[in-house]
Amino acid sequence: MTMHPPTGALISLEVALAALLSGLVPIAPRPEPLDRTLGRVAAAMPASLPALPLRDIAAIDGWACCSLDLVGASAYSPLALPTVPARVEVGDVMPTGSDCVLQDDLIDCSSPIILAVGEAAPGQGVRRVGEDMTPHRPPVLEGGIIGAADLLIARKAGLSQIPVRSPRVRVIDVASVNHETFSTRLVAECVMTSNATIVAIETASRDAPSIAAALAGEVCDLLLLVGGTGAGRLDATAEALMLSNALIAHGIAMRPGDTTAIGRLGSTPLVALAGSPDHVFAGFLAFVQPILDRLSGRSKRVGTTLPLSRKIASKVGLSEIVLLGREQAMWTPLAVGNFSLEAMRLADAWLAVPGDSEGYDVSTSVTAMPLRNLN
Repeated sequence: MTMHPPTGALISLEVALAALLSGLVPIAPRPEPLDRTLGRVAAAMPASLPALPLRDIAAIDGWACCSLDLVGASAYSPLALPTVPARVEVGDVMPTGSDCVLQDDLIDCSSPIILAVGEAAPGQGVRRVGEDMTPHRPPVLEGGIIGAADLLIARKAGLSQIPVRSPRVRVIDVASVNHETFSTRLVAECVMTSNATIVAIETASRDAPSIAAALAGEVCDLLLLVGGTGAGRLDATAEALMLSNALIAHGIAMRPGDTTAIGRLGSTPLVALAGSPDHVFAGFLAFVQPILDRLSGRSKRVGTTLPLSRKIASKVGLSEIVLLGREQAMWTPLAVGNFSLEAMRLADAWLAVPGDSEGYDVSTSVTAMPLRNLN
């Protein structure tokens, strides 16, 4: 699917992203040990968990009693118990015939006759069967980010593995003239915080044949290139993609990131990002993150809607990426179409102004996607 624009023309962000996502499906899941799944995207699991807990267990330390034996007991009217209650601690299985746990100081064992000086309702101090989780539920929710509570349930259920989808990403650094790798490291770190695995970071010389040769490397689910996408004398990334019959489009109507190139190498999606950090960051948000979400089968991201503290002015014809800070239940624009490193560091969220919009007036409610936790 090649849609090279005419010289000087730019492909809209929406069209470019649709071309990248077209036909893209979640990768096959693979089982991982529990201690390697935190923050990953869960794949489907059979709804086969037993009830948790499997049996009634003590929720407090104390005495396991039958609530009927305690009716009316108080410090002023203690009741003699027909049998000696069992001492239980948190997590112990409740003895047969007991349905509550009485606190330590409510049982008087100082004389041969065991006295109750307090009462309890059925189930008091007890965690009932299925109270933590009803039976026939999946251990994790497909498409969700696995958290500490998910792992707790999995361990309680006796599981040792969970199937996850973690796309394999290969990064090619198109070596800059001064050999800086700041932007390559930035995109790699963004990828790793987005539930994906970096399988390789390689360096290619800036000529088209060298870049094209680097494309044919280790198998991956997403291929990223950093650098060489502009119109400079030594910029040859787009030419290399054409040589490899991989180019879909070069030049996106977005800012930052207008020199981004997108493509497919066989069935593998490919994004070539400009070498400057702000272009890399914008390209990651606009293209890389949606691809990773599709490949991992991640549930749809949910943004936060707040009014703007200041107007956002945008140029019609360009999708401008906006970085936002959250201040007193409002979104404050920090950068529009041109990011300083400070704005990237301070931003709490982002949004893309559509290409057919002039922006948003002050107090307009807008929905922005969180940045503090990219996953």
